[in-house]
Amino acid sequence: MFTLIPLGDPGKGPYGITQGSDGALWLTLVHSGEIARLGIDGRVDRYGLDAPGSRPTMIAPGPDGALWFSRYGDHRIGRITVEGHASSYTVQTPESGPYGLVAGMDGAVWFTELNADRIGRITVEGQVTEHPLPVQGAYPSAIAPGRDGALWFTLNQADAIGRHVPGGGTTVFPLPTQGAAPVGLTRGGDGAMWFVEIGAGQIGRITADGAVTEYALPDRAARPHAVVTDPGGDGCWFTQWAAGSVGHVGADGTVREYALPSGTAEPHGLAFGADGALYVALESGQVARLDLQAA
Repeated sequence: MFTLIPLGDPGKGPYGITQGSDGALWLTLVHSGEIARLGIDGRVDRYGLDAPGSRPTMIAPGPDGALWFSRYGDHRIGRITVEGHASSYTVQTPESGPYGLVAGMDGAVWFTELNADRIGRITVEGQVTEHPLPVQGAYPSAIAPGRDGALWFTLNQADAIGRHVPGGGTTVFPLPTQGAAPVGLTRGGDGAMWFVEIGAGQIGRITADGAVTEYALPDRAARPHAVVTDPGGDGCWFTQWAAGSVGHVGADGTVREYALPSGTAEPHGLAFGADGALYVALESGQVARLDLQAA
């Protein structure tokens, strides 16, 4: 069911994955300080960064056609063009631990700072501003724009979801489950936000007014990690890091699971390609491709 695509050295990542403006899949190789490009034709190109220990982590298409990524190892925000030219920018708060990032509706890139209880904004010219959160020790992780124009983000250690209005304030919505530890987050087809609870083995959904619904996974120890919207609008897809599998939850809460060829694959990020297939970044050093027509 899955096709495995090797990226080179085993154990070098990848971690994050997204589709670029050129139609290729772009990935972070967290352990080698590289960005990889995977064409739909299967060709792999790897681009070394200026610091091998920069630990590129999450990656997203920017408003300028380039790919933007977090550099958790040296606390910078990186940018790479589709031609492979990389640059980076300093974050204001030292040792802040930038992690999740996404293009906002305002033409800038927004990111979370795991260690600093802040979310940041960087323009395509590299100007950075930061916004302190009203909670401490919250570990802000993934971030995504809502249909309402706000930035939604997970607060991993606060068991909560945050919502920030550019030019306005921040609201925090506590989750019903203690120890939920939310990580991945995405906007669903109906405008609600889907998220995963790595600590509780659940998938959650939160509406614009803060109403939360949680769906328990068959294996509560599966440790769901990343999530992406189903292109058909029916729920979302997610990785199960500890279980070595990928799951899908429908709008009605029905969960389906798909085992990866190797139980030690360590699936992290996932994204849909220009060919309509689902691509999963395996930290073991491969990309898994799932043809949904055959699933």
